[in-house]
Amino acid sequence: VADEHGEPTEDLVPAVLDAAQRHSIKVAFHIQPYKGRTEQSMHDNIRYIIDKYGKHDAFYRFRRSTGRVLPMFYVYDSYLTPPESWAELLTAKGSQSIRGTPYDGVFVALIVEERHKHDILASGFDGIYTYFASNGFSFGSSHQNWKAIKTFCDTNNLLFIPSVGPGYVDTAVRPWNNHNTRNRVNGRYYETSLQAALSVRPEIVTITSFNQWHEGTQIERAVPKKTLTRLYLDYQPNQPDHYLQLTRQWAENFNKEKDKWLM
Repeated sequence: VADEHGEPTEDLVPAVLDAAQRHSIKVAFHIQPYKGRTEQSMHDNIRYIIDKYGKHDAFYRFRRSTGRVLPMFYVYDSYLTPPESWAELLTAKGSQSIRGTPYDGVFVALIVEERHKHDILASGFDGIYTYFASNGFSFGSSHQNWKAIKTFCDTNNLLFIPSVGPGYVDTAVRPWNNHNTRNRVNGRYYETSLQAALSVRPEIVTITSFNQWHEGTQIERAVPKKTLTRLYLDYQPNQPDHYLQLTRQWAENFNKEKDKWLM
């Protein structure tokens, strides 16, 4: 369905999956807080997504430590729904439970405030992600808190998925939000974020976001561009693919490190 910013994206999903498959990329779904999102509607959404796209080769599945391989869903602004409602969907005894059914999955909730970690646990989620690319914007997106969140997750058998970004500037769409701007410093901000993420030894690191130009978090190729109303940020004096190269280096590094952690 469409949100207030755009068109419905349903007809793009097959094209995205097909393109991903051509490049050996897998696709997971990020579920936004659409109007009327409840445990019942989420139950229907999950069934729909798995029935319609679950057989596609590019549909992402994650291997749990138990050996089960399940689809992964990121649930944005999960805190808008109370834990007892999520528990109806995400715990074995819930009235809408998908646990142990063909629609089971790995469900990852957003942590914004510290208290959310207890709500996420009570809800029956499988993991926590931090989303925001601006270090210090929220409790969850503050690098200094990642060690404590990871410890909580390890203690409670939850995945911790820190989110990193190359910088942040959304004043073109939110003129009042300049206190959350984070300068890219020619790639140093990105590398600092990645280092903070790797230092807590997570199983997964997420990047927010590959192409979010209006929030200044894009890492795709960029060349100098200016319109009458906007100056687009480029990566000079670095090459247009600077952030893709950094991402490749850090991903390779991460995979090597992870092999050592799991030995």
